[in-house]
Amino acid sequence: MRARQAASSALAGAGALWFARAARGLPSSIGASVGDIRPYAAGSPNYRDGRFHNLDPASVLGPEDGGGLLKDMLTRGSRGTPRSEVPLAPALAPVDAAELAVTWFGHSSALVEIDGYRVLCDPVWSERVSPSPTVGPKRMHPVPIELQALPAADAVLISHDHYDHLDRDTVEALAALQPDVRFVVPLGIGAHLRRWKVAENRIVELDWDQHVEVEGLRITCTEARHFSGRGLQRDITLWSSWVIAGPTRRVFFGGDTGYTPRFADLGDKYGPFDLTLLPVGAYDRRWPDVHMDPEQAVRTHLDLGGTDRRDSLLVPVHWGTFNLALHSWSEPIARLVPAAQESRVATAVPMPGQRIDALHPVPREPWWIPLG
Repeated sequence: MRARQAASSALAGAGALWFARAARGLPSSIGASVGDIRPYAAGSPNYRDGRFHNLDPASVLGPEDGGGLLKDMLTRGSRGTPRSEVPLAPALAPVDAAELAVTWFGHSSALVEIDGYRVLCDPVWSERVSPSPTVGPKRMHPVPIELQALPAADAVLISHDHYDHLDRDTVEALAALQPDVRFVVPLGIGAHLRRWKVAENRIVELDWDQHVEVEGLRITCTEARHFSGRGLQRDITLWSSWVIAGPTRRVFFGGDTGYTPRFADLGDKYGPFDLTLLPVGAYDRRWPDVHMDPEQAVRTHLDLGGTDRRDSLLVPVHWGTFNLALHSWSEPIARLVPAAQESRVATAVPMPGQRIDALHPVPREPWWIPLG
């Protein structure tokens, strides 16, 4: 009996220790409170009844889907993970930013070079995309370059507040490592940055179709079809795509979004684009409106005006780094490549860490095929 009680006490102690580790730093990682966010959000025409709304309504996962999804997630086994190590490209960063280039670091993290400037998009360098250091989706490949080795950026863009796009540790490190960089974010997200001690004069918060001039770039916050939420409250901060326009070149960063015909309106207003970075992964039949699939990414590229310029390039993002859905690891690219070829859309699929010259992309071997 005493042995059983001792074993039970040991298990309880181990469980308490695990929960303590999992909860460490949780409030700070989650970010600002509703009260801190609301003053910056309430003036938007997209904000009603205490939350932001898509212009093209998006269906959400219903209670009837929850049980089936949980079962699928628990029984998926190794589906969604690569069969072997994901290759990393050596870090290449020229002293001067190029006319048009992009380095993909994994998932939606990318460094855009445009007209001699650099813009860092959705930087996430943490091991997990979660408020907890021990629970949540874990990285499937190492970061290809340490944050301190990144070249200085002229701006950091955040598409929305989900953990795989807005990471407290990365934001805090970047704020310290690059003291002059400005963080350009959708409405409400500035409250998270203030909570993490980013100086007020380094934060620019924008609503859809608002812009800011940063150095020689015009950066415009544009519509996306998605949602937001870091804690129990949902949609209290805005989600967005971004237009980065220099004197001669234009880039569209999709961040994380479902398909909407409204992208054609953005193409008419802000395009055509020389380069689009569009999400292609983490799609599922149960959330068809908030994550686009590879074929929809090709359609979005065309809607944005990709047919107006023969050298317009589509680079896929939001895949390959975190296992966030039920499809196989390489399925997004296995579907993207033929869809792009059929529509005569030029694509480049970089390895994590690989820099692509968007004006002269070099055809490469399909490095993703052996990884499944």
